[in-house]
Amino acid sequence: MTVLSSKNAAVRGAILIAIAAALWATTSIAAKTLFTRSELEPLALAFLRLCVACPFFGVLMWRTRKPGGFRLSRGLFIGLVGLGFLQAGYQGAYLWAVDLTGAGIATLITLCLAPVLVAIAAAPLLGERPTLTTVLALISAIVGTLMLVSGDISNPDATRLGGVMIAVLAAAVYAAFTLTSRHVSGSGSVFGTAFICFTTGAIVLAPIAYLSGSLDGLGALDGFDWLLIAYIGIVPTCVGYVCFFRGMETTPATTSSIIVTLEPLFAALLAWMILGESLGTLGVIGAVVLTLSVLVASRNGSPARDD
Repeated sequence: MTVLSSKNAAVRGAILIAIAAALWATTSIAAKTLFTRSELEPLALAFLRLCVACPFFGVLMWRTRKPGGFRLSRGLFIGLVGLGFLQAGYQGAYLWAVDLTGAGIATLITLCLAPVLVAIAAAPLLGERPTLTTVLALISAIVGTLMLVSGDISNPDATRLGGVMIAVLAAAVYAAFTLTSRHVSGSGSVFGTAFICFTTGAIVLAPIAYLSGSLDGLGALDGFDWLLIAYIGIVPTCVGYVCFFRGMETTPATTSSIIVTLEPLFAALLAWMILGESLGTLGVIGAVVLTLSVLVASRNGSPARDD
């Protein structure tokens, strides 16, 4: 009976993580829709997304607080602030890439290339030796990425090529966020960590968005635009993270990392269905190779965490 209950809990956890991946995938779709129908700048959307999410994470932090409270040491606070700066950089770069290229390709490059960069950097920085399978998977991931962006590289459109480069930058920032988060831990809730991280990101982006003039066009947004902004800040950001953290409670780390790789596939599929984006034959093959490579790398990269 206990074994069956444990299996049911694991299945529910896996489903919750898959739902989180699907919700996260809608971010780029809603963002691209906003950029197409309005003059909203990516930097402004990144700032607004964090602003909308912060109060919800604050409420979640308060509701899930432990009797001892959220213990925040000086070192932990500095680490979370550092993560907040990286979160600000990632949000701005990722949404900028979505605006310049497209929801599907920006998400595929950013979220599939990030774990590749983490695996590459983990060896010299953390002393983690990748297995031969992981190395081959990383090489395949790089080949898949080149196939995915082959059309943009050969395309004379400097805007799309610039978008590809910014997506690579977003992947690098996200990889730095992942590596940094491994050293930031504490006794507080994950929602308390998210609240401080997102609040810091919003504070960092506020003066940049204001001084760059990205906030000047907010008055021209209509009701549907604001609904999309609220959706991005609440559903994929807050609800998605709640589903993910709840699923992580009963799902092994390696399994969850594999399920999360569904996000770029969901994004590419939704971009094709809703936005009419197409990767082309070589791009589709590259996307498949890239995703399968990340799946293999995820499964072989951290076996010790699978408990």
